[in-house]
Amino acid sequence: MTVNGAEDVLLVHGGTPLEGEIRVRGAKNLVPKAMVAALLGSEPSRLGNVPDIRDVRVVRGLLQLHGVTVRPGDEPGELVLDPTRVESANVADIDAHAGSSRIPILFCGPLLHRLGHAFIPGLGGCDIGGRPIDFHFDVLRQFGATIEKRADGQYLEAPQRLRGTKIKLPYPSVGTTEQVLLTAVLAEGVTELSNAAVEPEIEDLICVLQKMGAIIAMDTDRTIRITGVDTLGGYNHRALPDRLEAASWASAALATEGNIYVRGAQQRSMMTFLNTYRKVGGAFEIDDKGIRFWHPGGQLKSIALETDVHPGFQTDWQQPLVVALTQATGLSIVHETVYESRLGFTSALNQMGAHIQLYRECLGGSHCRFGQRNFLHSAVVSGPTRLQGADLVIPDLRGGFSYLIAALAAQGTSRVHGIGLINRGYENFMDKLVELGAKVELPGKALG
Repeated sequence: MTVNGAEDVLLVHGGTPLEGEIRVRGAKNLVPKAMVAALLGSEPSRLGNVPDIRDVRVVRGLLQLHGVTVRPGDEPGELVLDPTRVESANVADIDAHAGSSRIPILFCGPLLHRLGHAFIPGLGGCDIGGRPIDFHFDVLRQFGATIEKRADGQYLEAPQRLRGTKIKLPYPSVGTTEQVLLTAVLAEGVTELSNAAVEPEIEDLICVLQKMGAIIAMDTDRTIRITGVDTLGGYNHRALPDRLEAASWASAALATEGNIYVRGAQQRSMMTFLNTYRKVGGAFEIDDKGIRFWHPGGQLKSIALETDVHPGFQTDWQQPLVVALTQATGLSIVHETVYESRLGFTSALNQMGAHIQLYRECLGGSHCRFGQRNFLHSAVVSGPTRLQGADLVIPDLRGGFSYLIAALAAQGTSRVHGIGLINRGYENFMDKLVELGAKVELPGKALG
């Protein structure tokens, strides 16, 4: 069952444990970027384990606007991308994608290399805090690009071949690290990126680029060195599984006292989450095909938690787990250090009966960049509390899935508005809910 923006209300009848098996495919935070990387090649690329999510459809549309042929491969979830006839796209057509995703900003480097110019419309994405695109444009200027701000977006040109440079990020931004990688691989000379993001999805993107012929070295001090080459070929790559989606289902199992086998989940990229899950009182079992997550009975335990860049506890894991923490005994402390507005979703949980207090201070073991800036970025969760069904409006992707978890764990019926947003990062989530025994329905049509 596909949910479109027009069908954006879901009725959730809570109180039933989620039990069964679902599958996660390629990571939302890798697959669209690997698709963009295909623009850099002189030959077709083949990408496997691709999820059917909105971000993939947005990038597919943008690639096709620029002359890239995108077709299904031989296996389910496989795409073949042929960039041999890259061309300029109509500004109005590009602008039709404005507001739907932040991925278009990553087209800059590849398009500058292939066409000498690029147009980037206004950007969308989840409203969870500042993710300024200034980082991206500052980086592109250092490579030699010129940028003109226009009413409908940004127009970029590369008067001559882009040149390698030395860049030190003030914060290990994932998006800016991706921008540097996608731009530096065909730039003249060597690029040195300090304080880079080193998430598993970044490493997987580096693997993609290396398969294409790039020369990229990662040091142990968050420094990445890219030696530019003259041409790149295609790649044949299977995307790493989505550790963020896997953790969301794990938190759903915990909050609903359920038992979910997540086929495709991998231990290596989830080790930090698994440690925290065990501390809370959740149980898991790992095999070579996936991970089973369940609530073993008894009381869940309160914890102190700080989000951080990899290898720390990922910010995208925080929101779903907070729902489970409302059922833990005692006071849990959550310190969000990545996105300053990510705890705003908790107000709706309080309306459902949770006891969550937000603070401007850094609560936890370390001070962060938000500590003196008046942001409500720490939370104290008091539990356990009985959640009650409510009317919920989804604020962002992870917060939205967290609302689904809360509605599933609550007594009574919830109306969840804006569920189309969840399609950005959760493939076929409606079908998966039904497979796990959730009692959900679109108004006028029962699904489970």
